[in-house]
Order: sequence, then C-alpha cells, then structure tokens
Amino acid sequence: MSTLEIDDDLLEPIGAHCTDSSVVVELADGLTLVTPLWWYPPLLAATPEERNSIELSPYGLHWPLIDEDLSVEGMLKGKKYPGAKPPAGAASPQPGLAGPAALPAASESRR
Repeated sequence: MSTLEIDDDLLEPIGAHCTDSSVVVELADGLTLVTPLWWYPPLLAATPEERNSIELSPYGLHWPLIDEDLSVEGMLKGKKYPGAKPPAGAASPQPGLAGPAALPAASESRR
C-alpha cells in the first residue's frame, strides 16, 4: 500500500473554474489540476452559473450557491463521490497536472 505525500504549499488554489466537462484549479506553484466534472454529481447537475460561483480557501474550493466543497488534496488523490458514474461515452481519466514541472522537456518528447 502506498501513501501519497503532498506538500501543503502545493495545495493552495489561486484560481478555479468549471468547463462543461472538468473542474480546473490553478495552484500557487503554477500547476493546473484538472478533474472530470462527473466525479462530483452535485457540480454536474448544477447550472454553469452555480458551477462558476467558486470561493477559494487555502486548501480547497467552495460553491456557495449549491453548498458544495472539494479539497485540493482529495482532487489530487483522485477521490470522487462514491457511486459517481461517467456519462455514456466519457473516458475515465486520472486527475492531471499541467504546467512546467508536469510536462516533459521538448527534447524528451521527441524520443
């Protein structure tokens, strides 16, 4: 059994928004965390206005219009609502990080 060790400095969100299919969180260290919207049924069922009314806290996100909360740590660990099911035809990706530290160098990607 492995345990994911996470540095608290990585957890601070500085921006967030929802697309039609994802929750996108910009972290203080410059990385971007993206998780599938279907992992969070209350967000999936919410209107675009409700989804994008987001309050940031040092370790997570709060949607005041639907009283929903997510932790950045939980998102990084791939935690989703119990019983959350992907919509028909949707892929089930792992949570991802994008940014300079998460992307291979140009020379590495040409191998």
